[in-house]
Amino acid sequence: MTEDRIRHAGLRSRIVTPEQAAALIEPGQTVAMSGFTGSGYPKAVPVALAARIEQVHAAGQPFQIRLLTGASTAPELDGALAKVDGIALRLPFQSDPEARRRINDGTLAYIDAHLSHVAQHAWFGFYGDIDVAVIEAVAIREDGTIVPSTSVGNSKTWLDLAKRVIVEVNDAQPLALEGMHDIYYGTALPPQRRPIPLEHADDRIGDTALRCDPDKIVAIVRTAAPDRNSPFNPPDEASQRIAAFLVEFLQHEVAKGRLPKGLLPLQSGVGNIPNAVLANLADSGFRDLTAFTEVIQDGMLDLLESGVLRSASCTGFALSPEASLRFEANIGFFRERIVLRTQEISNHPELVRRLGCIGMNGMVEVDLYGNVNSTHIMGSRMQNGIGGSGDFARNGFLSIFMSPSTAKGGTISSIVPMVSHVDHTEHDVSIVVTEHGLADLRGLSPKQRARVLIDRCAHPLYRDALEDYFARALRESYGKHTPHLLPEALSWHQRWLDTGDMRAVR
Repeated sequence: MTEDRIRHAGLRSRIVTPEQAAALIEPGQTVAMSGFTGSGYPKAVPVALAARIEQVHAAGQPFQIRLLTGASTAPELDGALAKVDGIALRLPFQSDPEARRRINDGTLAYIDAHLSHVAQHAWFGFYGDIDVAVIEAVAIREDGTIVPSTSVGNSKTWLDLAKRVIVEVNDAQPLALEGMHDIYYGTALPPQRRPIPLEHADDRIGDTALRCDPDKIVAIVRTAAPDRNSPFNPPDEASQRIAAFLVEFLQHEVAKGRLPKGLLPLQSGVGNIPNAVLANLADSGFRDLTAFTEVIQDGMLDLLESGVLRSASCTGFALSPEASLRFEANIGFFRERIVLRTQEISNHPELVRRLGCIGMNGMVEVDLYGNVNSTHIMGSRMQNGIGGSGDFARNGFLSIFMSPSTAKGGTISSIVPMVSHVDHTEHDVSIVVTEHGLADLRGLSPKQRARVLIDRCAHPLYRDALEDYFARALRESYGKHTPHLLPEALSWHQRWLDTGDMRAVR
């Protein structure tokens, strides 16, 4: 019933169709929408807006918006708007194939940003005015506060700054999500900032709903559509080996006294390798773990249910269809153990450093000296974006990057002489893991890091070539601190572009 979800009686008169709500968005406006990694994004208004844009384009008129979100969304948002050429500018993260194609053919401007920066940059005015916010909710309370759905992301900032607000109230999202959120309203602009009073990963320091002036809400749309729930592939042999190496390393760190028995708060990127790591943690003997991360995926639900993980703090979900059903069926259990925060808190550098998070993220490639590329294919082709990995790599207690040692059937090596794009410098990378081994780069000079990476992480198909490059660089490079042969440093990437294989013809 409407009264269950829209409890502010004065706002019920603002219920409109998706098409009527979309008509409130004008060409050239900056539109900020909820959503983080396929959860909690508006489902109906973006589709209606895409249809309107398509009609305007068919009449020969221009119509594009500047689109801001928390992170990636789903086909109903990024995909629908990109398909009709409705996005002039996108930030801070995306994973949609159509949006990616347009970014890489140069027709969609894209700003790749650290996720911790987005809210404060919006407050600083770096993105200009925010004309409209479109936010998914499970309910609007009697006082006009908005209960978010399965993500918080940047919704607090969008509601604070937007001139007008459209709310999608989604009946398909569990009403029992209410109470899971923790919305902190103590942030401020310099020089008025104060310490954030969060000392443990599961502390609650804020409200359970988003504040919004009811007069700014110009439209409410009723929907009943699920989040994008993509299944995860079963862990392959490479993922299992990577996970085993990493868990063995964590056990070693505990034995050496560098980590407590309950580790430190875990942060995990999304994907099959992180899920394999989480699965191995379940059988590792670790107990009483915590997570301070961006996204909860299947593996963390498993750890919470088994009691291995005591609590998890995040800003959104990335669950498979099966895990989503488990979550909804046991939502009372999970509401006691999961805290959904704003993105500016889940990724806050000072909190990551103070809590001592263990960051576990994927990479495209790493070079001999520990510089990591996590975003670009062959130096210029954007894949998704840096996301929050930099927030945890620069500030965490441990910065771990994982990848299979090769890609594309062995034609690409993930260990290269020089990365074709740098997202995480050698100064921010502690551990590199492939299916061949783990390289602990802590306390090593550049040349020492090169030796460890070649010996422990490189695929045998590329090990000799890396040895040869490094040996010649030691002899012939201009400087011997970080030895490189500049004419050859990126030749592997060019060879793949020319021939489809990084390996030299013998």
